Amino acid sequence: MHTKDALASALRDAGLPLMASRAAEGYYHDYLSPLAMPEKTLCEELTTVGTRAALELCERVKQGDYEASEEEEEAWASSPDGLAAMQALAAKFNKKRA
Repeated sequence: MHTKDALASALRDAGLPLMASRAAEGYYHDYLSPLAMPEKTLCEELTTVGTRAALELCERVKQGDYEASEEEEEAWASSPDGLAAMQALAAKFNKKRA
């Protein structure tokens, strides 16, 4: 199971259907999210919700239970977005070295 789907399921179980919907779309995922720090944002939102289930889920996020798998990382790295990010990083690094 993709980690975004596992997170979405956990959020549904915690009674957070809107957040679950966003998770299913990759909003809180390490490589699919438009956010710079999706896990931090997720925990901030869970803390705002403040229910016991939300806070427990935040702790699981902090422990890395929903971090992208190695396979997901490799898939992103070989995707157009991943390749573009790597090229931009290399260009920035080479510019600093010059």
